[in-house]
Amino acid sequence: MSSIHTVWGFIRRHKYMVVLTFFIVMVGFVDDNSFWERRQRLQEINALKAEMREYQNKYNDDTKALEELSSNKEAVVRVAREQYFMKYPGEDVFVFLDDAEADSQNATEDEGTVKD
Repeated sequence: MSSIHTVWGFIRRHKYMVVLTFFIVMVGFVDDNSFWERRQRLQEINALKAEMREYQNKYNDDTKALEELSSNKEAVVRVAREQYFMKYPGEDVFVFLDDAEADSQNATEDEGTVKD
């Protein structure tokens, strides 16, 4: 019983400090809207905003490329030859790949032809 009286006496003497400590612990760490959770959510929001900027930049680049492909026939031929390894009839195309690229891509690409 003396330990209970000792704890109760401490709480009575330092009641404002106990309540303030309890409040700080609840608001800082335990609650669903604690400062810790808010900090983590802000970091997640910042990461998502950076990802959105990255996708927006990629969208803008792809839109420019699509506009170029829509308006320029030479661009279509260039893309077909560079990215899809297409060729004109009777033309030989040699593709040199690094070892890392050769492992990631299929070594037997289908040989297509570019039509005028």
